Amino acid sequence: MNKSTATQIIKSKAQELGFTFCGIAKAEFLEQEAPRVEEWLKRGYQGKMSYLENHFDKRLDPTLLVPGAKSVVSLVYNYYPKKDLAENGNLKIAKYAYGEDYHFVIKEKLKALMTHIHETIGEVNGRAFVDSAPVMERAWAQKSGLGWVGKNSLLLNRNTGSFFFLAELIIDLDLEYDNPTKDYCGTCTACMDACPTDAITEPYVVDGSKCISYFTIELKDEIPNDVKGKFENWMFGCDICQDVCPWNRFSSPHTEPRFEPSPALQNIKDWKEISEEVFRSVFKKSAVKRTGLKGLQRNIQFINSGKSKK
Repeated sequence: MNKSTATQIIKSKAQELGFTFCGIAKAEFLEQEAPRVEEWLKRGYQGKMSYLENHFDKRLDPTLLVPGAKSVVSLVYNYYPKKDLAENGNLKIAKYAYGEDYHFVIKEKLKALMTHIHETIGEVNGRAFVDSAPVMERAWAQKSGLGWVGKNSLLLNRNTGSFFFLAELIIDLDLEYDNPTKDYCGTCTACMDACPTDAITEPYVVDGSKCISYFTIELKDEIPNDVKGKFENWMFGCDICQDVCPWNRFSSPHTEPRFEPSPALQNIKDWKEISEEVFRSVFKKSAVKRTGLKGLQRNIQFINSGKSKK
């Protein structure tokens, strides 16, 4: 089968599975990214996320993850909700966590895509990735023309903004490759100006250890006092730099039933009083499980203590 036909088969199936975009890049060493990653780590911007220091070579070279890899297939899956629950009340969780954990939802779709490749194209070796291995997903998405990396370090797309998940197939199949797009951030600094903890230290560089998402999800220790009063009610993750991005005026609601927030989540009025039983019931399949009830309570207490301080 020729490259053009194989490429078309993969892209058509991706669309059928609900992926908004599918782009393909040649699997090769990410030469431009290497010094950036090294500098980022040297500055300590990973904070306590020590796993980001591991597998440096694999992070930059897809052939170390999949021997003989020829192509990186990058995919976009929309999660922009019909309704912004942050408008409901006081405390907020990031939009990506409203429904079922995206790792499960998208992994299933990637498996279906791999199965289709085997059935229609033949024996192809490869692996599927959803934010779960040392893959520089934004760099690959950019190389394959799905968008550009914005000043907030997220991938931006002119048609749909940035409220989407990225996923990849790294496969040992030669395909037709897409071209990168331009950077359309221009002189805009909306994301940098809006970040309450000044996590975007310079255009395109985010100090992960200052990000509200890091404090509320990744950090297991006590939250430092110097960010007290700066969380703007975000108790799990943060959408500030996306909410203010002008490109997100083009976001349209997703059509994935599994990403819909449960009625129970929408009806929580007092997060301070939530019990272990309610937490387990509401978040049993959710990414919010990562913090656990104790982590969520710590975040809520920290937010409230910041208010009383003002």
